[in-house]
Amino acid sequence: MSARGFTYVGVLFIVAFMGVLLSVVGQAWHTQAMREREEELLYVGDQYKKAIARYHAAGGGRYPRELAELLKDPRRPDTQRYLRKLYPDPITGKNEWGFVKSADGGIAGVYSLSEDKPFKTAGFKLEYAGFEGKEKYSDWQFAYVPGAAIMGPKPAADAAK
Repeated sequence: MSARGFTYVGVLFIVAFMGVLLSVVGQAWHTQAMREREEELLYVGDQYKKAIARYHAAGGGRYPRELAELLKDPRRPDTQRYLRKLYPDPITGKNEWGFVKSADGGIAGVYSLSEDKPFKTAGFKLEYAGFEGKEKYSDWQFAYVPGAAIMGPKPAADAAK
């Protein structure tokens, strides 16, 4: 009877160990999946921002009224596309975006509707340095602002003046 009890305790220990190991692996997998979705959000948001910039430049400073106008510009008789397709929000998985509105009521940019806390809080490209330290994905706004230049560090010759 003592041998069966020892085997039973050993099996329980192995099952408990496997449960802990699977929990750690599951957490690592979830973290990696979220990081991949963040990278996809940065890519998709950038695609929307660039498409809005091209739309704005082609139409005399007018922003699109809806995202579908980026697929086929209604201002032109020919087919002019600024995006190949409308992308879903990688974080929520839905085809819904928040909109950054321009002064004329058009869409100047998009942002995720997710209120989740991002994993990435630093190390962004210069054009998205404003995302650093943001508390939620909805704070990452991909908006086109005409004439907004990306300012880098001053050259050494200018810094001395």
